Amino acid sequence: MASGDFAEVADRVYVLRRQRLDVNSTLIVGADRAVVVDTGSTPAEATALVEAARRITGLPWSVVNTHHHFDHCFGNRIVAGDPPADVWAHPEAARLLHRPVEVIRDEAYREMVDHDPQLAARLRDAQIHPPDRTVARTAPLDLGGRIVQVWHPGRGHTAGDLVVHVPDADVLVAGDLVEEGAPPSFDDAYPLEWPDTLAALLRRLGPSSVVVPGHGACVGVDFVRAQHTDLVALEWLIRDGHADGAPVERAAARAPYGLPGAAVAVARGYAELANRV
Repeated sequence: MASGDFAEVADRVYVLRRQRLDVNSTLIVGADRAVVVDTGSTPAEATALVEAARRITGLPWSVVNTHHHFDHCFGNRIVAGDPPADVWAHPEAARLLHRPVEVIRDEAYREMVDHDPQLAARLRDAQIHPPDRTVARTAPLDLGGRIVQVWHPGRGHTAGDLVVHVPDADVLVAGDLVEEGAPPSFDDAYPLEWPDTLAALLRRLGPSSVVVPGHGACVGVDFVRAQHTDLVALEWLIRDGHADGAPVERAAARAPYGLPGAAVAVARGYAELANRV
C-alpha cells in the first residue's frame, strides 16, 4: 500500500487517515457509483484524496460533508471535480458554508493560527465550495446494489451533523460525533443534546459494527458506549452546576474531560439552558 492510500475497513468501505489533525475521509463503493465522505482541509489534501480514491475506483461519486468545519469540507471543490458532483450536507452546515467566503476563511484561520501557523496561512486562501444538496433528516443514496443512508441523528458536535450508514457492511461513518484519540470538541457543540444523539447512533450499532470517527482510528460499539457515558455525566454536571449557580470553572473542574475543553463544554451548556445558542 502506498503512503496516503485508503485502507479497507469493511467490504468496499475505505478510510484515509491523515497525519495532520488525524482527520478521516471515507470512500464507499457500489456497483454504479461511490460516495466520498469529508474532503480535507487544503487543495493538496483533496488532490491526494482523489488520487488515492482513483486507485480504487473509476466510478462517479457524490460527496458528503459530515459538518461545516474546515478540516471536513475545504477540499470540496477539488473532490467534487468538474463538472462538479453533488455535495450533500445538513441544511445548517450548508447555511454556514454559504456565508461570505472571507468570514469562513477567517474563522478557520483563527482556529488554527496558534496550533499550526503554516496550515492557518493556507486556509486564508481556501476555495469554498458549499454543498448543493441537503439532508434535514435522512436520505438514501443508491450506489447500485448498495443503499447508503445519509442521516441527521440530532445536534451534538454541531447543529448540522450528518452520519453515513452502510448497513450491508455494518459501518457507520460518524464524523466528529465520535472522537478517538482526543476528547470531543465543544466549540460549536450542544452538550445537553449530544448524549441523546449518540444514543440514536448506538441503536444502529451491533457487536461487530465498525465506526469511523471524524478523527483517529476506527472504533466499535464499546468505545461509543464509553463516550456516551462520559457525555451523559457531562450533561448532568452542567445541569446541576447551572441550577446551583456554579461558575463555569468550578463545574468544569468536575467534568470527565480536562480543561480548557471542559470549560468550553460547560459554557456552551449554560448557554443552551439560557436559550442563547
